[in-house]
Amino acid sequence: MATRRQVRETIIGLLYAQDTGNENIIKFRDEIFEEKKIRNQQKQFAVELYQGILDNIDEIDKAINRYLKEWELEKIGMIERALLRLGAYELLYTKLDSAVIINEAIELAKELGNETSSKFVNGVLDSIKKSIS
Repeated sequence: MATRRQVRETIIGLLYAQDTGNENIIKFRDEIFEEKKIRNQQKQFAVELYQGILDNIDEIDKAINRYLKEWELEKIGMIERALLRLGAYELLYTKLDSAVIINEAIELAKELGNETSSKFVNGVLDSIKKSIS
């Protein structure tokens, strides 16, 4: 059975694929979840995250853009954009602990992004957290 971290990695992969122009990735969502052994409660968690991000993408992007300072969401790396969208969604729309959400995003940024991704993701998500506290 997949862990929540593995679910988040998979969601980032789906968001990344969609961002690269693979608009049909949603059709393969369940196959991808099965391939990654995301089942039962974790599958429900994954579906809620992915669909929640897609359903609220405009509001999520607005929240992220408020704290990008010198950047624009469309001009940052696709991995960082996917990480920020996932983290912002979790902060804004779930009841999960914000420290856990941000820590997971930082760890995933270290694993999937470049050497500055974790600091960048941390700064933006921390600003979003402070704005809703």
